[in-house]
Amino acid sequence: MGPMGDVRHLYVHVPFCAHRCGYCDFTTVTGHDERHAAYVDALLGELAARGGCLADPVETVYLGGGTPSRLGPELLGELLDRLPRAQAETTVECNPEDVTDDLARALAARGCRVSLGAQTFAPALLDVLERRTTPAGVRDAVGRLRAAGVASISLDLIFGIPGETTDDLEGDLDALIALAPDHVSAYELEAKPGTRFTVHHGAALAAQADRVEDHLDRVVDRLGAAGYDWYEVASFARGPGQRAVHNTAYWRGRDYLGLGIGAVSTVAGERRANGPKLAAYLDDPAGAPCALEAIDAETAARERLMLGLRLAEGVALDGELADLVDEAGVARLVAAGVARREGGTLRLERRGRMLLHDCVAEILR
Repeated sequence: MGPMGDVRHLYVHVPFCAHRCGYCDFTTVTGHDERHAAYVDALLGELAARGGCLADPVETVYLGGGTPSRLGPELLGELLDRLPRAQAETTVECNPEDVTDDLARALAARGCRVSLGAQTFAPALLDVLERRTTPAGVRDAVGRLRAAGVASISLDLIFGIPGETTDDLEGDLDALIALAPDHVSAYELEAKPGTRFTVHHGAALAAQADRVEDHLDRVVDRLGAAGYDWYEVASFARGPGQRAVHNTAYWRGRDYLGLGIGAVSTVAGERRANGPKLAAYLDDPAGAPCALEAIDAETAARERLMLGLRLAEGVALDGELADLVDEAGVARLVAAGVARREGGTLRLERRGRMLLHDCVAEILR
């Protein structure tokens, strides 16, 4: 695993969901409530076996899923108490319908940042997404979290949903801005080929693809006017202090340790992807099947370039990146007004960030 004790970011995957949404391709498990405690024990067992690479203290801890809030306040609180304490940020993903007063208090008491899956405030579109959340439920959850003293709340918004109109998106933005979250993650709906969702909504998804740039334009304009900083392609914060520290570490190419089924780690030049089988993980959390991949210098540099250009701050074209980049391609982007070069740093302008993949293809050798 290379040098020990220098990884500053920890991801913990909690796969349990009440229902698997048709567009989702994350590692999730429905039902199995009786296995929640055993899974928490397995996570802590994997941490004991593999956590030697972590720095003391770690900078961030992120509990994602799945739905970590499905564990309930007591078990979730126990898990948080037994994980390394984060110096900068601990984030927990929650579904609005799980947010009780007890859960909100448990998260507030531990200084957690909460990422809440709103997705849309249009009931018909929630039905399309197979979400069990309601607009009233999102508002109630935000109120409970704030009343309990949760210091930072992020809301997720999805656009490009089959059947979504411009008026629907404007209504979503009205509702979201009225709630004044500290952070917003606004994503284009991506349904992977072969998922149940693409089978049922393939034609409508294709129709929405032509409108995605307009949707994103509206999101950027509306959130910008409401005081949000567009600091990453899909991320908006009410000031630098509300940016997602953990996710920013990913975009800057930092190493991180991932625990749980389906979790991915990058540590000292190796990528590890844990297998998706719950039973195998419960039997042997440290020895369950996984996929290992060596990350050579060129692959690491390519990933750092692609991820770094997602950020408004851009990426420094030095070291391995200098050898990877076609300067003529960079000059073409600058001449087209979609990028700017400041010293050794390349930043994408608004249009360039909306055409991120095309821009990356243009400058890679």
